Parts: sequence; structure tokens; C-alpha cells
Amino acid sequence: MGKASILTVLKVLMVLISTGWISLWLLKPTNFWTRKWKGAEASAQDTVFGYYGLDFAVYTFPVIALAMIGLVYLNLQPWEHRSRQVRSSAAAFSNPLVISKLIGILSSVEILAVFLFTLFLAWTFYKRISQDFKKLTPVESLKLDLWQLKYLRVATRFGLLAEACLTLLLLPILRGLAVFRILGIRFEASVRYHIWLGTAMICFATFHGASTLFIWGISHNILDEITKWQRTGRIYLAGEITLVTGLIMWITSLPQIRRKRFEIFYYIHHLYIIFIVFFLLHAGDRHFYMIFPGIFLFGIDKLLRIIQSRPETYILSARLYPCKAVELILPKDSGLRYTPTSVIFLKIPSISNFQWHSFSITSSSTIDNHRMSVIVKCDGRWTSSLYDMIQAGLDSNADKMKCIPVAIEGPYGPSSMIFLRYDSLLLVAGGIGITPFLSILHEIAAAQSSCRGRIPSRMHLIYVVKKSQDIGLLNSVSSLLRNQPSQKWHLKLEVFVTQEKQSGATVGEILSETSQVQTVHLGTKGPIYAIHGPESLLRITALAGIASIVFFVFVICFNNIFVPSEKKSVHSLKVALSSKNKAPKEKSPSWVADILIISSFIISLACTTLVAIILRWRKVKKEIPLVSQREEKVKELGSTETKGAVEEHEVHFGGRPNLEDVFSKFLNETDGSNIGVLVCGPESLKRAVASLCQQKSQWFNIRDQKKKPYLSFHALNFTL
Repeated sequence: MGKASILTVLKVLMVLISTGWISLWLLKPTNFWTRKWKGAEASAQDTVFGYYGLDFAVYTFPVIALAMIGLVYLNLQPWEHRSRQVRSSAAAFSNPLVISKLIGILSSVEILAVFLFTLFLAWTFYKRISQDFKKLTPVESLKLDLWQLKYLRVATRFGLLAEACLTLLLLPILRGLAVFRILGIRFEASVRYHIWLGTAMICFATFHGASTLFIWGISHNILDEITKWQRTGRIYLAGEITLVTGLIMWITSLPQIRRKRFEIFYYIHHLYIIFIVFFLLHAGDRHFYMIFPGIFLFGIDKLLRIIQSRPETYILSARLYPCKAVELILPKDSGLRYTPTSVIFLKIPSISNFQWHSFSITSSSTIDNHRMSVIVKCDGRWTSSLYDMIQAGLDSNADKMKCIPVAIEGPYGPSSMIFLRYDSLLLVAGGIGITPFLSILHEIAAAQSSCRGRIPSRMHLIYVVKKSQDIGLLNSVSSLLRNQPSQKWHLKLEVFVTQEKQSGATVGEILSETSQVQTVHLGTKGPIYAIHGPESLLRITALAGIASIVFFVFVICFNNIFVPSEKKSVHSLKVALSSKNKAPKEKSPSWVADILIISSFIISLACTTLVAIILRWRKVKKEIPLVSQREEKVKELGSTETKGAVEEHEVHFGGRPNLEDVFSKFLNETDGSNIGVLVCGPESLKRAVASLCQQKSQWFNIRDQKKKPYLSFHALNFTL
């Protein structure tokens, strides 16, 4: 069977699994599903698998299978960019439809997805509450009026809405096992879906908990109920701990705290372990299997990331820019390939043993076989500590300063090089947002030199900075700026310096003044291990499969050993009924089944971790550590060679760019072409570019479609 046929089969499988899993959630609130599912669980209880095996197979495993099939699908896709797509009506759905300061930039597909999910929540709530009101019965321990009973049921059903949000909560923040990569959505872009789902979950859960406490309060039973740890059924105290933990995590993740006090946000977010454990104890094992897919995949993903960051490597050298930015040169395995705009997560133990920070890669794996570079703008506490550490080494006048060990996760990036699909590219960068575009320029230059397929014929780079010294970040692409005649593609640079007023200066002159980078070579304590990147997609698929099988086997074995068979309970019930006595309570406490799930999950993760460590050890063992880490002297850009070569580029002082004029001029130069518009920088800049794409794109004007250019908008993030 050819590769194309296999890809088609995998696509069909993913569509079928997704459709089946979504249909399951739509049917869950109905009486039809309740009757059928109870019968299926009763039948499964007579087998070795039990209801727990059935719940895992039906509720949990489909999402795991979808992630595994998706990874195989991505692995079989060709590495090179996909064929250039012709215009189709479906492509219009990727462009911005709603642009708001509050909610950001939303495409038609995102709005449709939010609408359908909201519709699903409304459907679930309506079906559940309408059935509850029909068979409403008073609770003996709570002497409540009819409206109070109804309000209590409403509060309970809001808990189910929070559960639905929790089911999807962890899927957007997966990295190696990223489900959203199948849809072409990058990890850093999907993080906001995690924020939306988390906010919705906390709102539903808060209403659920506060309303329940309110009913307990008016019934004068709040002191009895609030501390109750039931033997069976819902454990109220566990639910209260879950809610309080979730509220603390949500409050500390608000932008006002996350951006100014990242350490607080990062450390407190690790309370998710307490949140998940106590949710299981509160909701019970049957409900937990519904939200388990994201937790299962996240656990595997987290462990693989930890293993990937071992052993630690060292920074080979660093370049200090006048704009208080530092470029880190890291060792890379020659076989590691990544797409432009990819990001890595960096931890420097000498600054913090726990903090990981994401940075865009500025180099190209096609050009640099053994080196990888990132540029860090040193504004915050962590980044300023890094800058001061390297500056201190530079001031010491030593040939080599002390070593700086680092741990690396990634790279993580798009599955294809979408920017190569377009006839022309318009790149808009603000400040440090230039970094992902540097890797794009390097990749296009490499594609031209190797004659690998078609590349955009025209590129226009708009770079907005506060100070002229920030232009020095263009250091690595200066050769592309000055070698225009030898290139098959045309690159024009326009720089806008907003907080300085100066006339007569050219890009070449400013580069000469600001690009005198200082290079610091760093020492090492031992062998330098290269960055290998994440495990291959097929290995990650195999590890996820191993974890699933181990969990399935152990949860069945544990339940058969430690949980009494319900057959005996049914027999005892019949005997009790025949003797007109109450049924004996032979059931184990409900938390026993919960502990068995946790134990099985821990064992499955331990087995998967062991296999992953062995695979990692074998890879590192085969590697020959780099002997010489000293990099060649960096060529300074202040030479006369640069001055006369970049005169066609423009620099403007004292104001922001008039983006509408820039767009109009570029569209006139590229009449009838398919244009990719990429923007990276502050949110205000992204909104301005998105608004212009919305206005200028003539896609929906069918009459003028043949000659009018089509703008395809892409926003890149350099912070999470």
C-alpha cells in the first residue's frame, strides 16, 4: 500500500474516532444512552474487564488512539513544505473575523468551534435538568422547599458543565503528544484555548460549589455537610478542596499576575496534581474516566519532556547586543531538524531550578548542522539575571568564563513550512518579535541555494522598534540584506524607530553603529551533549500505546483483587429481599476504586518512563560528545561592505508605521498574488495587522476574485 493510501486510511480513522467520541458526549444526557449504558456495564461486570474496563475503552481510549494515529499521520507526511495550495473557500476561514482587545483575534473556525461547544453545554444542561425536574424527590436529611430542591439540582448540573470543560482542558497544552498539531495549530497558539476552557470551568465549578453551600446554609446543615467524607457517593470535602485549589490556580494565572510575577503563576500552577486527585475523590471513578484522556496524555507528555531535558548541556557561546539582548549558541545534533518559527523551552539551573522559559529559534537546521541559536531580550528578572551573568564574564577579561549548564525542551514548531506556500510574504515584527522571522529568512535563503522547490518571490519586512540600537538584532541576516542582486527573491526592509528623531541615517549606517556584538566563549566541566529534540513521533506513539496497555491491565487486575465482586452483592440483595430485611452493605468505600485508578496510572507512567529512559540512554551513548565548543570569531557588521549594499532599505524615525499605506503599496506591487501576512509582536500590533487583512482581503468579493490578491493572516507568539 502506497504512502498516499495509508495517509487516507489514517485520515478516515481519525474522522471516525472523532465523530464517535463526539456522538457519545451528545448522547450521554439522554434516557436512551442511560438505559443502554447501564445494560452494557451490567454485562461487562460479569466479565473479567468489569465496568472499569468498559469505561476506559469507551470514554478514555478513543482520544488516546486519536493522538497516536495523528502522530503516525504526521510522521508519514513529507518533511518538505506541502504543495502550494490553490485558493479555496475553506482557506478564508483561517483569516480574522472578530478583532477585540478583550478576547483577541478570532477566526471563523474558532468562532464556530466556540459556538458549537456552547451549544453542546446548553444541550447537556437542558436534557439533564429537564429529567431531574420530572423525577424530583425530597432529600430526607435536607428539609427543603420545592424551589430549593430545583436550585440544588441546577447547581449539581453546573458541576457536569465544569466536568465537560475539564475533559478538554489539558489537550491544548500538550507538546510532544499535541492533538492540535493534527489540525495545524501550534502549541503556543493553542494555549489560549486552555485559558478559555479553564475560565469556563472555574465559573461553572464556582456556581456549583457556592450554590450547594447556599442550600446547605438555608437548611441549617452546612456545618454537617461541609466536612463530610462519605463512605460511598460524592465526597463533599474533596470537592471543596478541588474548588479552592482551582480558584487559587485561576487567580494567579490572570495576566496581571502571570506577566508581572511569573514565578508565582508557575509554582502555584503545579497544584494541578492536588486538583486532579481530589476531583477524582469527589466525582468518583465513573466520572473520572470521562476526563481522563487529557490527564493521561498530559502525564506521558510531561514525563517525556523531563527525560528529554536530560542530560544537561552547556551554552557554547553568547553574543551581547547593545540593546540589552543576548544570543545564546547551543549545541545541536546534526540529525535534528525543525521548522522555522519553532520554539524551545530553556532552564538555567544556576538562575532557577524550576523555571522554564520559551524562546523562538533564530537559526535554521538546514544551514546550521551543529548549532542552534536563540535571542533573549533581557527585560524581566530571570532574563536580566542571565544577561548580568554573561556580562560579568565579559568584564572579567578571561579567555573563557565559567560554564553555564542548561536544560532544553523542544524544539516544538509547526508540522509544515506554511510560509513557503505563498507567492509573496509581508512580515510585520515589533521589538523582540523579529526572532521567528530570522529563522524564516535563513530557511528561504537555504531553499534558494539548494533549489528546493519554489519560494516566495517577494518579501517585505516591517520592523518596528523603540530605539535604533534594537536594529542590531538583524545581525544574523545582514548578508541577506546586502546580497540582493544574487537572490532570486526580493527582500525589502522598512524600519520604524518610534522613540527617536533623526534624519539622514540609512539602515547600513545604523547597522554599523549598533551591530558591534560582543562574543563570549564559555567553558565546560565535561563532555558537551548535543540537543536531540523530542523523541520521534513513532516512538512517542509506541510509548503512549505501552502506557495504555499497562494501565488497562493493572486497573483490571487491581479491581478484581481488591474490590468485591458485585455478583455477590446482587445475590445478597436477593436473599435480603426475600427475608424482607435491608440489603447488606458489602460494597467497598468508593474511594478504593479511585485509589486503584491512581495506582494503575502511576505504574503505567513508571513503566513508560523506564522504556523512555532506556531509549534516551541508548541515543546518548551512541553520541560522540563535542570536543571543541569554541565557535569561530563572529564577523562584525560595521564594515564598509554593508554600507553601500543596503541603501535600498528604508528607516523612519519619530513615529509608528502607517500600516494602511504599507499594505496598499505592497498589494499594488504584488497584484494577483497569494500573500502570506505574518505578524509577531505586541497584541496591539497584531490587532492592527489583522484589521487591515480583514479590510484588504478581497476573498469574499467573488467578482474581483481573479485579479485581487488574497491575504492569509498568521499571528506568531513569542510569549505564552
